[in-house]
Amino acid sequence: MIQRIQTIWLILAALCAFLSFKLAFYTGTMLINGVQSFAKIDATTSIPLIAGTAAVGVLAIIAIFLYKTRKMQLRLCVVGLLIEAVVIFLYYTEIKKLTAGTGTYALTALLQACIVLFFFLAAKGINNDDKIIKESNRLR
Repeated sequence: MIQRIQTIWLILAALCAFLSFKLAFYTGTMLINGVQSFAKIDATTSIPLIAGTAAVGVLAIIAIFLYKTRKMQLRLCVVGLLIEAVVIFLYYTEIKKLTAGTGTYALTALLQACIVLFFFLAAKGINNDDKIIKESNRLR
């Protein structure tokens, strides 16, 4: 299990997902009753963001332990990619709620892009393993 490179990519994807609960994605100001107040957006900002981020992290961990069924592992990586796309869209909608032009993206916003990259690399590794198994079966 740990010898396969996709395990490393999936661990990193889960780590980035769980780190996004603590680290801010965007900081800015919000207008509440005519008063501007500081606001930060992270994975705990709304219920859909919490659910999506937790689902991505849990899917990555589950995929690690499904190393004997590569097809299921590949499907979980694709589902993780799709859920992460939804999470990024949810971040975008949360940012639109803030006062325009008053905020900045945090450097840790790159964690979301890293999750996509790590899921993609894991899927590529799983595909390569599948090809190696098919080649070895063909040679027998």
